Amino acid sequence: MTVTIYHNPRCSKSRQTLALLIDNGIKPKIVEYLNRPPTQKELSRILRLLNLAPRDLMRKKESEYKSMGLDNLNLDDSSLIAAMISHPILMERPIVTTENNAAIGRPPENVLSII
Repeated sequence: MTVTIYHNPRCSKSRQTLALLIDNGIKPKIVEYLNRPPTQKELSRILRLLNLAPRDLMRKKESEYKSMGLDNLNLDDSSLIAAMISHPILMERPIVTTENNAAIGRPPENVLSII
């Protein structure tokens, strides 16, 4: 099974989730998404696996959320996805994916259900 973590090493929850995976014998592919944001195709897949709308994956307290006008409820999904790709800090973290599942590691134990 391939496990990928979209990881921010500066985030304590992301570090805890990575440690939890390793402690459970999983050696995940680590994607530091702030340095290498997901593509539109990758992010669409993540959203589908999480069964979330783009806005539900966004960190609404980030300054970019307000400054970019992303609180406008009339924005369509493609606009929100484009915003997360161009400003990946807007994405909730960490995200762990497998071939057929995904989970947000908040709390880190959430990922145990997919591994």
